[in-house]
Formats: sequence, C-alpha cells, structure tokens
Amino acid sequence: MTIRIAALAGASALLLSAAARAEDVTLQLKWVTQAQFAGYYVAQEKGYYEDEGLDVTIKPGGPDVAPAQVLAGGGADVIVDWMPSALAAREKGLPLVNIAQPFKRSGMELTCRNDSGVTKTADFPGHTLGVWFGGNEYPFLSWMSKLGYSTDGGPEGVTVLKQGFNVDPLLQKQAACISTMTYNEYWQVIDGGLTPEELTVFKYEDEGVATLEDGLYVLEDRLKDPAFVETMAKFVRASMKGWKYAEENQREAADIVLENDATGAQTEEHQVRMMGEIAKLTEGSDGALDPADYERTVKTLLTAGSDPVITREPEGAWTHSVTDSALR
Repeated sequence: MTIRIAALAGASALLLSAAARAEDVTLQLKWVTQAQFAGYYVAQEKGYYEDEGLDVTIKPGGPDVAPAQVLAGGGADVIVDWMPSALAAREKGLPLVNIAQPFKRSGMELTCRNDSGVTKTADFPGHTLGVWFGGNEYPFLSWMSKLGYSTDGGPEGVTVLKQGFNVDPLLQKQAACISTMTYNEYWQVIDGGLTPEELTVFKYEDEGVATLEDGLYVLEDRLKDPAFVETMAKFVRASMKGWKYAEENQREAADIVLENDATGAQTEEHQVRMMGEIAKLTEGSDGALDPADYERTVKTLLTAGSDPVITREPEGAWTHSVTDSALR
C-alpha cells in the first residue's frame, strides 16, 4: 500500500511539474468566435497545443477590438490580422512581423444587387459602395485606385458608405454593393432573401487585387529571443495541425467552434457552411508565407494612387524563421 501511494504521489508530482513547464501563449483573433478561426480552436480541443507544451489562451475579437493595439499593449503574444492593416501599422511605427500565413487565398468580395444597375466594374461610378473600415478598407481603396475611380462621390467616382458588420445596406437598398466575405456575409445576404441570380459578385482574387488575410503576426523585437521563436514554432506547428484536421473534418470543426462560442450567437448551419468556405482558403498552405503572395500584396497596396496604403517597400515585414523551425 505504501508503495502504491508513493507511486501515485510520484505520478502526481510529474503531472504538476509538466503543467508548471507549460509555456503560456495568448492569441488575439481578428473577429468573434467563428469557423474563420477553426484551426486554433481545433488545435486546442484536440490537445495539439498541449502536446507541444503550450497553454494557449484564445481571445475573441470584435468591432471594438484592434488586434495590433492589443499586441502593442502586451495583451497578446501573437495576433491574427490582415496583411494590409499590418503593413500600414508597420509603416506608422508599430513593427509587426508576419511569422506564418495559414490562409493561402483571399475570401474578400464585393456583392452587388443587379437591380441597382451594377453588374460590371464599369458601373461603379455614381453608386454607393459599402466598405468596412478599421484596416479592412485598404484592399478596396487600392482596387478603386487601380480602376481610376475616386472615392469622394460624384458621377465619376464612387460614394463610400462606412459599412457596419451586417448586410442591411444591401437588403435595404442603401448601397448598390457591400463588402462581403465568401464564408460569412455573402451567405447572410442569401439568408436575407436575395438569390444568387439577383446578385453580381466581384471577388478580389478575380480582380487581381487580392491581399493576404488572416496571417499570424508578432512584434519584431520579440523575434530576437530564440526561445520566443521556438515557442512560436511550436504554436504554428500545432495550429497548422489543427487547420488540416479542420479541413478534413469540417462538421466536427464547426461543432468545436460552437462549443467555444460564449455568446451563443452562432448557428450550426452557418458555421458548417462557413467551415466549408474557409477550407478553400487554407487548402494547400503549410503555414509558410509564399514570398510571391507577399509581393503581390505589397504591389497592390503601393498602387493606391494619390492615397496609397503604404508609401514605400516594407523591410523586415515577414520572416520564415518560425515556420522553418516548425516544419523541419
């Protein structure tokens, strides 16, 4: 009996020791809990982070949360952000660095009502277009510049409606077009009563103005610490394992997301549908940033006419040091 008690005590001590050694990592998401971030929730649920010796806290975002500001304030170790806003922040003095790129393709699009008279890009002038701000406006502004349309209104330009995070402006005919994502707002439009035949959708990928979305970013100074780089390598490795599982088990991944939705606002139908669309964007990515995708994003952002998103070629805005370690 004494031996058995001693063995149990020893096992407990080992467990406590392992728990004590777990490295804390805080991830700040760009938006609320939904299948857009399924890979991270799956990695947590399946124990992939724990297997790497990590104790990961996932913080949902929202309309009043700016991931870059959270990172700058020390509220997170790593954030999910879009590259346009990350590069804009970097040029303004906040040294964000992309350490991994789970999303290979862009899900951004502009969805228009055919009865508004907009069925091709040449129809944009003289119409009101809904645009998200808070860093999400940059790809749109670059696109309008490429087309040669001002965003100050008038018959030769477009009127920009600062769009909230809903699809009401399109449903209520306050705008001819609104910003949507393939995995989210487009389906809200459909659920709102419009049919695909009544809509024209302009995908940023098809228009040649797609920019990288949902990358992982940290502060540059922290990458000087080899221990932090190794921690991020563990985090990326586990996260990408979560993403691949989510791609292959979409319904289960959607269920895991729903279990983590503290608001109860998400529905199973919408999350399953979203996960199916998200899988198209992460497919083929091993987490490492493709330099060609980065260069395309930078080129798009630099060609924003008189009001470019960034004014010079960024330096040091991304690194393969983390993914090289994660994938070896």
